[in-house]
Parts: sequence; C-alpha cells; structure tokens
Amino acid sequence: MTTDRQNGSLYTHIENKLATIEFGHPASNSFVSELLDRLAKTFNDLAVNAEVSVILLKSEGERAFCAGASFDELVAVSNLTEGRAFFGGFAKVLNAMRSCQKPIIGRVQGKTVGGGVGLVSACDYVMATEAAAIKLSEISIGIGPFVIAPAVERKIGKAALAELTFAPTEWKNAYWAKEKGLYAKVFDSIPEMDQALDHYTHQLSQYNPEALSAMKQVLWQGTEDWDELLTARAELSGRLALSENTKKALAKFKK
Repeated sequence: MTTDRQNGSLYTHIENKLATIEFGHPASNSFVSELLDRLAKTFNDLAVNAEVSVILLKSEGERAFCAGASFDELVAVSNLTEGRAFFGGFAKVLNAMRSCQKPIIGRVQGKTVGGGVGLVSACDYVMATEAAAIKLSEISIGIGPFVIAPAVERKIGKAALAELTFAPTEWKNAYWAKEKGLYAKVFDSIPEMDQALDHYTHQLSQYNPEALSAMKQVLWQGTEDWDELLTARAELSGRLALSENTKKALAKFKK
C-alpha cells in the first residue's frame, strides 16, 4: 500500500534499539523538498536518541524504491536561489546520514534512480532484491549527479560512477550493483530479503552501541568536508538547471 499524499509520507518506529524509517510518495517514492527536509531531521533526531543503536531505511510498496527528486519541482525551478534549495535537499539528507553515528541499513525492493541511488550509497549496509536495478539519468536532461556523486563514488568507485553517469538511459541490474559494492546481498524475492533483514538487524542492534558508532566514524573518515562540498555541488546543479539546454531537454521530456 502506498501513500496518496502529494508531500509524501514518513514514518518512524523504534523497537529493541532498532529504528525503522519508511518513506513514501505516490510518484514512485520520489522526494519533494518537504519530504527531504523531514528525512534529514529524522536522521538528526535519531543520531542523538539513546534508545536507538541501528537504523533501517525502507520505502513503501513493492515496486520502485525511489525515483529520485521530484520532477515537478525541478521543472518549476526559475532562479538560482530555488535551484540551490532544490538540489540542496539531498545534500542535507546525505550529510545527516553521514554524521549520524548509528549504522544505517538499506532495504531496496525495486528500481532506484538518481537521488535514490545517492540515498542507497549513503547507507552503511544494503540488502536488495533482483528487481533493484539502478540508473543515473541526470546527464540526459542536461544536469548531472553532482550532489550525490561523492556518496556514490565512495561506495562503488570513480570508474563505476562514470559508467553509470555516462550511460544515463541504461539500467544496471542488482548483481552489477552488488559486484561494485553498492549492495551487500541480493535476494530472489521481497519475503526472502525481509526474513534476512529481520535476523540481521536484530543481531546488529544487540552489539555494543559504542563499537557500532566508532566503526561508523572509521568508515566515513575523509568526508568531513561534505557540508561545504555538497552545498557547492547543489549550487552547480542549480545553475545547470537554469541553462537553455536543460530547459529544452526538460520540455521534451515532459512531452
């Protein structure tokens, strides 16, 4: 069952040291700005919640995991301030995930595009199904995955990032993503994945929370400049979104 709210939905449930975040939107679980703001705040709140040791991130339904940022909001960008704010939404979420000193486990049940790939890349451990293909389509509409690129590159490397970016209409299957390091495990079905996730997250949440936090810090070492880096990337994306080439590409896409 998926939400019909145009601003999307976001629910958090905490039990036995595990916090489960579930987001949804009627447009293939895409993100409007309000939903991104709420998700960033949720990660920041859970970061200081002593009752939480591990976070599970999932989306609604059994089809797409995430279609990226809202296409309607992108089309509506009319000036640099709006463009910076639009692309800054994912920057805030990625930085919240990076600075949250709790392991974040991703559950990916279906296809993932653009910013959704960045979201998955910022998870510390990911389980997926065979249906969880990925694509970075930004170049095809005149922009690029600039904000999420540091997160994607950190997880799969620069060569694989280039392969995704410069083939913007090509889906890479779940096994390609596993081979590159984006997914830890791939399952035949959602029930199989969920069974494994239940066991894994329960076990992980019982370990020493200080050790989990320290390990997360080790894994994210070298990303301390992301507050400034991702903000600059959001501005770059905002400028490109206003270019004639991008406006023409978006107009064709709408048709």
